Amino acid sequence: MDSKDDKYHRRCLKMAENGFGRVATNPLVGAVIVVDGQIIGEGYHAFYGGPHAEANAINSVKDLSLLQKSTLYVNLEPCAHFGKTPPCADLIIEKKIPRVKIGIRDPFPCVAGKGIEKLIAAGIEVEVGFLETENWYINRRFLTYYEKNRPYIILKWAETADGFIDVHRVQNKNNRPTLINDELTLSLVHKWRSEEQAILVGTNTAMLDNPMLNVRSFSGKNPLRMVLDKDLKIPKHYTIFDGLIKTIIFNSLKDEIDGNIVYKKVDFSKLTVEILNYCFSEKIQSILIEGGAKLHSTFINCGMWDEARIFRADVCFGNGVKAADICNVPKKQIQIGNSTLYYYYNY
Repeated sequence: MDSKDDKYHRRCLKMAENGFGRVATNPLVGAVIVVDGQIIGEGYHAFYGGPHAEANAINSVKDLSLLQKSTLYVNLEPCAHFGKTPPCADLIIEKKIPRVKIGIRDPFPCVAGKGIEKLIAAGIEVEVGFLETENWYINRRFLTYYEKNRPYIILKWAETADGFIDVHRVQNKNNRPTLINDELTLSLVHKWRSEEQAILVGTNTAMLDNPMLNVRSFSGKNPLRMVLDKDLKIPKHYTIFDGLIKTIIFNSLKDEIDGNIVYKKVDFSKLTVEILNYCFSEKIQSILIEGGAKLHSTFINCGMWDEARIFRADVCFGNGVKAADICNVPKKQIQIGNSTLYYYYNY
């Protein structure tokens, strides 16, 4: 059963979720202000560059005199530095809020305990450590980026009941991928694309499918497109070269920028390290890896993945392209259309 503090922290998390897909590369943050068991103000970080949750919560309070006997709940440590907005710790101090209860510390180097130290130095009563598992999960992309110096990695594929992701196809034969899932699943996948900063596919997927790698069946922001093309053999008339979305071509031949197309030369003998180091340097906090099986296996075999979302449909191919082998036990499953969606976690 939740304690009183947990109840308000859950409200912070609910508020924070409203910024999903709009605040990256900032974290998801919600704040609630309470006096005598009553919520008098609340807010969340709504969009990147906009006011932070604490400021929005304070600004929502009608009687500002109540702040001097209030408790502010926030799921992540208040910032202590000038970024796109002033420090939230300074605002809390200015408004003489006497108590602050924080879900978890912020690992971002400009914060990393400094917000807590500033509040304590001003005589504010500070508690840290509420709903830590839930708080980590909601900001797992942001936290993984700063704790592990790499993006949060999500693998996604659809497979048949007998473990195939496709039949065997030949490029230039105009044979599209054999559909395993239905339209409902497609909408969900496009929603997922809108939630991540980048999407990555391998050469064979790009060559055989000529994919758009954008958001069409859902309303949301297109992710950065990233494609492996070691020898630069993907035809230039393919959709990934349309220039409509910034696209990174990881290759072994050249570094070059051509409008919205960025050629990034990498060492394919240490491919995962090269890709993840590039993403870290470009502040890319999450990647959705959609295919194919060889690319999935590369990340699985070196342990560089955090989450896998696998659709398993009630159809069989008998033979074809085998799905990557993931040994972890699924943590949850959901029936969606003609498929069962399995979630795996590598933590």
